[in-house]
Amino acid sequence: MSVPDDPERALALSYAPVGMRGAIEALLALDARLGGILRTTREPMVGQMRLTWWHEALSALDTAPPPAQPVLQALSADVVARGISGTVLAGMIDGWEMLLEPELLDRDMLESYAKHRGGKLFLIAGELLGAAPRDPLERAGEGWALADLARHSRDPVAASRTRDLAMTVLSDAMQHRWSRNARSLGAMALSARFDLAGDGVSAPVTSPARIARLAWHRLSGH
Repeated sequence: MSVPDDPERALALSYAPVGMRGAIEALLALDARLGGILRTTREPMVGQMRLTWWHEALSALDTAPPPAQPVLQALSADVVARGISGTVLAGMIDGWEMLLEPELLDRDMLESYAKHRGGKLFLIAGELLGAAPRDPLERAGEGWALADLARHSRDPVAASRTRDLAMTVLSDAMQHRWSRNARSLGAMALSARFDLAGDGVSAPVTSPARIARLAWHRLSGH
């Protein structure tokens, strides 16, 4: 399975241990699929129904083989088989539900979205990767999710508010030195901060400056 075209995520995946890349790819594919529901659904009730289907399908991975659905099959084989329950995966949907009516988003809802979407994803990925206790997984995941939301928001005011919160959270997370096992996640958080910073390394992921900075993170954890 491939995560939808995203060179940044592909680069981060290349940092992960080879044996764990399938699991991380499956988690990112789930995140992309849930995001696709929000992008393609105009009616909140329809979106809620689609998210509810995924919640039930993920929870069912704990007790039954996956249906003929590629994302669920990959999660079953590469994530649930390694000890992460489908119920835990389903908890990520709580974050996406916050976005069904984006005009109602306040600070508390933004933080809940970030915690359940990005925070949980990074915590799950960190467990699979063997991250160290010092790795700021949840904080980095929250910032990553907020940065993604800010980049895709159509409301300039909401985008600015979300961006400011994302920058605060990501700056805090990236003050820490990441363990070797978790540096693929650190690279995702670092890239998200660059995307929002408006500085010289907020260029495309293939730019020499960006690649050099991410390579330094891969070597040093900073």
